[in-house]
Amino acid sequence: MASHIVGYPRMGPKRELKFALESFWDKKSSAEDLQKVAADLRASIWKQMADAGTKYIPSNTFSYYDQVLDTTAMLGAVPPRYGWNGGEIEFDVYFSMARGNASVPAMEMTKWFDTNYHYIVPELGPEVKFSYASHKAVKEYQEAKALGVDTVPVFVGPVSYLLLSKPAKGVEKSFSLLSLLDKILPIYKEVVAELKAAGASSIQFDEPTLVMDLDSHKLQAFTHAYSELEASCSGLNVIVETYFADVPSEAFKTLTSLKGVTGFGFDLVRGTKTLDLIKVGFPTGKYLFAGVVDGRNIWANDLAASLSVLQELESIVGKDKLVVSTSCSLLHTAVDLINEPKLDQEIKSWLAFAAQKIVEVNALAKALAGHKEEAFFSDNASAQASRKSSPRVTNEAVQKAASALKGSDHRRATDVSARLDAQQRKLKLPVLPTTTIGSFPQTMDLRRVRREYKAKKISEEDYVKAIKEEINKVVKLQEELDIDVLVHGEPERNDMVEYFGEQLSGFAFTANGWVQSYGSRCVKPPIIYGDVSRPKPMTVFWSTMAQSMTARPMKGMLTGPVTILNWSFVRNDQPRFETCYQIALAIKDEVEDLEKAGITVIQIDEAALREGLPLRKSEHAFYLDWAVHSFRITNCGVQDTTQIHTHMCYSNFNDIIHSIIDMDADVITIENSRSDEKLLSVFREGVKYGAGIGPGVYDIHSPRIPSTEEIADRINKMLAVLETNILWVNPDCGLKTRKYTEVMPALKNMVAAAKLLRTELASAK
Repeated sequence: MASHIVGYPRMGPKRELKFALESFWDKKSSAEDLQKVAADLRASIWKQMADAGTKYIPSNTFSYYDQVLDTTAMLGAVPPRYGWNGGEIEFDVYFSMARGNASVPAMEMTKWFDTNYHYIVPELGPEVKFSYASHKAVKEYQEAKALGVDTVPVFVGPVSYLLLSKPAKGVEKSFSLLSLLDKILPIYKEVVAELKAAGASSIQFDEPTLVMDLDSHKLQAFTHAYSELEASCSGLNVIVETYFADVPSEAFKTLTSLKGVTGFGFDLVRGTKTLDLIKVGFPTGKYLFAGVVDGRNIWANDLAASLSVLQELESIVGKDKLVVSTSCSLLHTAVDLINEPKLDQEIKSWLAFAAQKIVEVNALAKALAGHKEEAFFSDNASAQASRKSSPRVTNEAVQKAASALKGSDHRRATDVSARLDAQQRKLKLPVLPTTTIGSFPQTMDLRRVRREYKAKKISEEDYVKAIKEEINKVVKLQEELDIDVLVHGEPERNDMVEYFGEQLSGFAFTANGWVQSYGSRCVKPPIIYGDVSRPKPMTVFWSTMAQSMTARPMKGMLTGPVTILNWSFVRNDQPRFETCYQIALAIKDEVEDLEKAGITVIQIDEAALREGLPLRKSEHAFYLDWAVHSFRITNCGVQDTTQIHTHMCYSNFNDIIHSIIDMDADVITIENSRSDEKLLSVFREGVKYGAGIGPGVYDIHSPRIPSTEEIADRINKMLAVLETNILWVNPDCGLKTRKYTEVMPALKNMVAAAKLLRTELASAK
């Protein structure tokens, strides 16, 4: 019985690639140094899978930034602004597309389906001249082969690549991206020919868009693409992989009828309804790659339950045609539990990171083949039973409070326009008020202080003193810049979700459970294992300290319940909405304590609200109802004069704008600049927004510093579709990943642009 891994984490068990990338970007190391770190990581990953007995080991899933950007490089689809003149795409062009450079902005970045991973959105149009410009896939295959490992090169499939792209600037929005299919297929054929010549026996095309709601025209594109590739792929095992949701019935028929494809992969964790389609319509003689081990969460697999499912599938497709697989790439989970010596042993027994999931996949494959490891299965059953019966999982008082929420929609008593009037009388802000999103740069000294405090190398008194000095510095900088509503810079927080999770019950934390978010940016999601409550105030001490340093309004900074949920590894033993309501009640307690302490502006970030939107439209309404309700719960009890902000970033918000309005926040700051001001189009189309809104005026994920004129131009575009009295001026997101040498001039130009336009607006009256 064969086993298969869809993909694997890239950063390394101790984030080795992250540090190598940042060293290279800072010109502290060479391209050769970076490539050596990458090669060592790849070799280690391939050996690990081979040693575990994995038959189908992926290659080309490693990336220096993003697999979609890798595909853009392979196809030579470089936007003209990057000055590429042909030939093999090297790091300078590749990273300019990802991060921008001193003269041109980066390409748009957005969420990869409903995950917290981000991809670089291809910019395409009828004039793009595609060419085979990156031989990375072939080089990686040859690299693995030289190490004695035969791998399966993995690609973003041609149809999904186009469906995940956008028309380039200047191209009609109605342009059919699928019209480019016959232009990119020759490149795919070239790559396949090279891989065959190099000795490849299998190839994998990831076509995750097949789980979306696709019309017949889009489904026909899959049929056409694989018919065109059939001759080139002759002699290869061709796997088409889907993940993240059920495959709709029409898409299932299309997929399983594709010419030249020998195997089909399905996510049977998030796509349990696909099982019914497999039972009645899986084609004879094809391989089924059964994704029964969860690639997106960290809970140990229920091996007995999975084995039962696999045995049923085996009776349908045949013993020699069933392959045990992960549900999706393990990119979305942490790397290895071996790096967690301090994690609570009981909770640790309930978990499986990427390395353990490889073992689970192979243990299931061996069991199906008649070589069941009884001790391993017995230990797994004991851990499953322990988790179900552990008293630390359940808190009856929390469950009762969450159940009581269902009788109300938790709206504030006054409408937003009246609240904004009351707030303006109190805050006395100018037209086009300026603010930032929350965090300021996290310097090496600051990280060292937090690290030493956690390791008990410095006292609490010394820690508080150091953080107070940092807050004071950030407050003074903002006052010097003349920003209107201030933040304390979040120096006490390494991560916005981890910080709150550490102070809430029901959460556990890892030392090295890092997961890639984009590029070198990694997050360490907390683990929600039980019912959630707030034992004591979490931010009041720091927020009141910061407010005491200035006469200007100081924002209290909180992470919202939906974002805490979506950016955590969430318990899978109760519905997600129940866990979210519990978190909402905890944040509600904190909001009310901040208000009592004199904080008049409170920001409750919901950066990940859009991210959790189900991939199928039929499931949108239910999710948005409980997600928006959870946000309203947090602030339904505050006074009219307390201004509630929220923040969202790096997703397409246009299709949920009415749910965003229904959140009933007083002010929303939202990503706008990197997506070519796509957000503004919804207002041009007539959507009326009466609350305060701050579409981001510059992209903080790029080191590029925008000019005053550029920011003023962006604000003018906003004023064309939004009322002057509701518009705020702010960056796209928090500033923690940037350096002060980038942040200070950018904010200076932002404030100057706001003042310039205030003058122009005043003189126009």
